[in-house]
Amino acid sequence: MVAFHLLFSPSKTEKMIRLVFAVLLLPAFFGRITAQSTAYIFNAGPSVGFQKWDNGGDRQLLFKYHASIAVESVDNEDDRNSLFAQFGYHIKGSANRYRFLFQGGGIDAFTEEFRYNNLSLLLGAKQKFPLGATGRTRYFYFGGIRGDYTLSTNIDELAAQNVYAAAYYPQVGAMSRWMVGVSVGGGLQFEFSELVGAQVCLSINPDITSQINQPPGVVTDPFNPGQNITIGAKRVRNTTVELSLGLRLLKKGGSV
Repeated sequence: MVAFHLLFSPSKTEKMIRLVFAVLLLPAFFGRITAQSTAYIFNAGPSVGFQKWDNGGDRQLLFKYHASIAVESVDNEDDRNSLFAQFGYHIKGSANRYRFLFQGGGIDAFTEEFRYNNLSLLLGAKQKFPLGATGRTRYFYFGGIRGDYTLSTNIDELAAQNVYAAAYYPQVGAMSRWMVGVSVGGGLQFEFSELVGAQVCLSINPDITSQINQPPGVVTDPFNPGQNITIGAKRVRNTTVELSLGLRLLKKGGSV
């Protein structure tokens, strides 16, 4: 009975993993029923995170990284248009940077990071154009719709270390695990041999829905213990700019 339950009643995590693999295999499937090949692309690179905080003050940039794997359809006759699915790990958020000057000329500085560790699934389309006479280099642009799931965050750790957190920082209980966004960008695609290539890509990735959606409330005044203050609603939305360096491996295919 236990084995039957595990087989036919998968958990939410198992369902999400199955969905991810099914989507990643879509370009390969279409490559088998049409005159197409399939490219597997392994990406990694630096990220710059932005956040817009309603009623939260100005935010500074968060410098982190990302990594992903993509599956892309490749037309054997005219590699100008393609569909792709990409699944990756992205650190999003923002930062506060402080500098303190002490008597005698000493300086102390530290950075406070608000990090959200997200898994992203991107479904999109790409258009390519030849660059140069040989045709071994192409430039491209792309766009797609994206779904994100937040694995973890450090805002609860920051709240435990700062007595002012309840009044000024978002609360982990108001965090949305699931977000929807879009991604657009462009770059260059290089061909080293028939089956091996590379690409460099710059993208901007704004979320449409909020990472934090916290309603107004009443909290203890951190400056006057025993008294309460009313805080406004806090909505936090992510945007990242990512530079991706990718290795492209082509699997040749044809019509069935």
